[in-house]
Amino acid sequence: MKTVKYSRQREAIKNYLMSTKEHPTAEMVYEAIREVCPNISLGTVYRNLTFLVEHGEIIRLRCGEDSDRFDGNTTRHYHFICRTCGCVKDLVMLPIDHIDAIAGEHFDGNIEGHYAYFYGTCAQCAAKETQTEEAG
Repeated sequence: MKTVKYSRQREAIKNYLMSTKEHPTAEMVYEAIREVCPNISLGTVYRNLTFLVEHGEIIRLRCGEDSDRFDGNTTRHYHFICRTCGCVKDLVMLPIDHIDAIAGEHFDGNIEGHYAYFYGTCAQCAAKETQTEEAG
């Protein structure tokens, strides 16, 4: 097995992601990391994010075309994506691991897990829609 060389930049990216609940894009990570690593390039951020995902140290959330988000919390949990503003939030809920068994009932392969994203309107966008409707 190949030994992975320590990278201060990669460590800074991982620490940043573990310290935030924001589920940032690569560009957001880049802007935040430039404060501690001013000479880092966007390409380096992308390469390190890919490395961290491939090694199971962070999660990549596929939120639609060209809008991947990243999460430092690798424990099993679910996400909500607002269709209006695009924010991504952790959902506090009981696990739905039984869905693996349901999916496997009529499938002749092996179900090993699942990802589930919930979509709708976040509280802030819903409040704005209500205000707009009341004003109109």
